[in-house]
Amino acid sequence: MSREEELVAQGWTRQTVMNEPRLSEVVEEYQSLGFEVRLEPIDPGRCNEQGCDACFQGEGVADRFRVVYTRPGGGPWGVDDLL
Repeated sequence: MSREEELVAQGWTRQTVMNEPRLSEVVEEYQSLGFEVRLEPIDPGRCNEQGCDACFQGEGVADRFRVVYTRPGGGPWGVDDLL
């Protein structure tokens, strides 16, 4: 089972891939909406499986990016309020 499959089985949803400065802003926004947020390192090999890893070919470039996962959490609203 891949790491992404493990996370999905735990209720996480892959949202986007970002780096700073927008990464922190996105994390804060999801948290303010009541979501739990998890950041995972990018796997350039996974991008290559989808046909393109050009964004991450430079040395150390992939280390600056994170995959953003969310799942409903104990935020200001209950899950039922969001549906």
